[in-house]
Amino acid sequence: MKTLIADQKLVTEIVPMADAVAVMRRALTLLDEGDVVMPLRSMLELPGEPGTVIGLMPSYMGGLEAVGVKVVAAFPANFGSDYDTHQGVVLFFDTERGLLRAIVDATSVTALRTAAVSGVAADLLARPDAGDLALIGAGTQATTHLQVMCAVRHVRRVRVFSVPESGAHEFAERESARLGMTVEVCAGAREAVAGVDLICTVTTAQEPVLFGEWVSPGAHVTAVGAYTPTTRELDSDLVVGARLYADRRESLRAESGEFLIPKGEGLIDDGHIVGEIGEVLTGKAPARTSPDEITLFKSLGIAIEDLAMAQHVYTVARERGLGTWVEIGGHHFGSAGS
Repeated sequence: MKTLIADQKLVTEIVPMADAVAVMRRALTLLDEGDVVMPLRSMLELPGEPGTVIGLMPSYMGGLEAVGVKVVAAFPANFGSDYDTHQGVVLFFDTERGLLRAIVDATSVTALRTAAVSGVAADLLARPDAGDLALIGAGTQATTHLQVMCAVRHVRRVRVFSVPESGAHEFAERESARLGMTVEVCAGAREAVAGVDLICTVTTAQEPVLFGEWVSPGAHVTAVGAYTPTTRELDSDLVVGARLYADRRESLRAESGEFLIPKGEGLIDDGHIVGEIGEVLTGKAPARTSPDEITLFKSLGIAIEDLAMAQHVYTVARERGLGTWVEIGGHHFGSAGS
């Protein structure tokens, strides 16, 4: 038996953003249909900088005949260095014999699937005419979120704010050349989001960087960066005043500071969650109901997203004869065969 080893280069070459969005649509639909087993991720917090963790994310998807686990190291201190803040692998096993089919780079998978899910949510929740985009943060997720917002909406204008400001200038120069349009660098987050209808917070911040009083009626907000109960990118006023959607309710209620902090303040309860994105896809939960309301998708990233992406990478690589294939396990130890 041969196992695929898929590095960053292979993943980015064979999974264009449009395909990633389609894979995430299917994964979130399967989640709502119930053919999924997915415990909450377990995280080992390392001493030192807050948010430095090793995460273990197992899942099973019957509809894809896939089971696996993502092992990821999140190191916020990597921001601004040569290394991505997320390092790790996704292991994909088949469900017939438990054979290890693929070992896939988790940095590229995380970058793609996170943005793709945000794209699914924006396509469902943002106004059809939304096209003024503000990015708070200028790292890897800013790059992929810019790509996916351009894929699901006609983006007319792009602003970016980041700390340090040099990162925003580097991002703007690179992406302006790629897009053929000017990406504006703003001196502050408030300036960046003024009057826009698409906002993505993709930071390593521990405290709010976006406040409700800054957000215009009708905007769609995507909050990506925070992933623990004590950290958040958005203030309570914004969360309270928005229609809140999750990738998964259980994860939101257990892991999201954006939800848990205002809940602890007595401002909202579990009923404030309008629905999961999968429920919107299947029609069980409503999407936007008026042009002026603010919609909010709180992204935490769930294990089936990584597993579905790894399964897709394996399928495409096998069909096209791409990637590195090695012998790992498969037969009784010492027996012959391939």
